[in-house]
Amino acid sequence: MSTDAIVLLKDDHKAILKTFKDFEAAGDGAVKRKGELVDRIIELLTVHTYIEDEVMYPRVRELLPDLEDDVLESYEEHHVADVLVMELVGMDPSAERFTAKTTVLIENVRHHIEEEEQEWFPQVREGLSRTTLQQIGAEMIEAKKKAPRTPAAPSALKKTIDAVIK
Repeated sequence: MSTDAIVLLKDDHKAILKTFKDFEAAGDGAVKRKGELVDRIIELLTVHTYIEDEVMYPRVRELLPDLEDDVLESYEEHHVADVLVMELVGMDPSAERFTAKTTVLIENVRHHIEEEEQEWFPQVREGLSRTTLQQIGAEMIEAKKKAPRTPAAPSALKKTIDAVIK
């Protein structure tokens, strides 16, 4: 198994994109199946964004300061996906906007993946040595072991939820 950071991220992308295709192929009547697939999408995206946000982006930002704007844009794209994921977590698959919200999430993430793979990854590969990419990849593998599998509610939302429950 390669420890190259870009190879690892592309492998994650493949798994995420496959789950997107499975969701789209499930059809309108497959409510239970769609719910299961969205649960899988949420898990894959939560782990993936965690390792990018906690390892890849900070290391690239540190080592390749010319790519800072790209890193900041990626953080914001993750934020948009996180908001949609948080809304989907508590949503019933039979809800009127469930499929529409999932479709918007899929479209946003596909755009993000395309930008990373076509524009950002080539710049990172050019700017960092093979050894550095392997070191970052090894850090990502370790981070993945402790990565959350479901999104954590933002603290303000968590406080609101806790107040309602009490």
